Amino acid sequence: MNSKTPLFRPHVPHVRHVPLNALRAFEATGRHLSVKAAAHELGVTPSAVSHQLRALEEALGLVLIRRTGTALTLTEAGARLAPELAAGFARIHGAVAALMQERSSGPLRLSLLPTFAAHWFSPRLTRYPFEKAGFDLLISTSQVAVDLSAGAADTAVRHGQGQWEGLRADLLFTETVGLFAAPALARPTPEAMRAAIAGMTLFLSQHRRENYARWNATLPGGPVRPAAVMMVDSAGLALRAAMDGAGVALAGAEIAAFDVGAGRLTPLFSHRAQTGGGYYLVYPEALARDRRVRNLSRWMTGTAQETRAENGAP
Repeated sequence: MNSKTPLFRPHVPHVRHVPLNALRAFEATGRHLSVKAAAHELGVTPSAVSHQLRALEEALGLVLIRRTGTALTLTEAGARLAPELAAGFARIHGAVAALMQERSSGPLRLSLLPTFAAHWFSPRLTRYPFEKAGFDLLISTSQVAVDLSAGAADTAVRHGQGQWEGLRADLLFTETVGLFAAPALARPTPEAMRAAIAGMTLFLSQHRRENYARWNATLPGGPVRPAAVMMVDSAGLALRAAMDGAGVALAGAEIAAFDVGAGRLTPLFSHRAQTGGGYYLVYPEALARDRRVRNLSRWMTGTAQETRAENGAP
């Protein structure tokens, strides 16, 4: 045996075994020197506070408070512990308050799908009221849904049917899909267009296979048969290839509307197919009353409505 190893080790209670609620009860009681006042502050019954005090003293093996009639006084151990706990809880309160203040007054963190960001959101930022208080944004893009409950972002735009557990979803617009290309590739009649597509490449997002099958199966006059189909990982890449004249792309008509208006794209057929989904601004229920979230939601839903009206949609 090592001569430096003590033959006796005094018992030291592990801090993690000391109940946090008991520490809170003792700190409040020590500050007020009143169980009733501590119970009122903590929102519990006096008997609950007394139970927590007994549990703490048993866990520590120390008497912290002396009771003489109705009067309470701190023991020497209690007097040592009370100010340290008060300082600790004050630091916790300050850290939480600073975090909440930063979250409520700092830039709103908005996560966007890349295609939505590039083809719908960014072109409309000229209408965004950056000069107004409460409209500052910190924008990021992600192809996968970020975890809002874990604080990865405050709000996000998602594509789907509007149902995500624990999140409120404000509909921006429902989605229809169509076939688009650079204006130079358009033909004057549907028959001529079908013939031209037979020699072209279709750029198709891997997430749009079912949409394409539905659109093509319901196309008046029969389906198109492109010379080749190139799968890409996003509708944004498909639209970029179409604008560059490399072929045709299936895309959301609402997402492509700005590029159509700017003359970079044109719909090859008037036919549209419903996808059964739409784009939504989503955020945790806890942020439903956040002024910045309300501002963003009003702006985005209002802008979406204006865009539908501009494009002649109902």
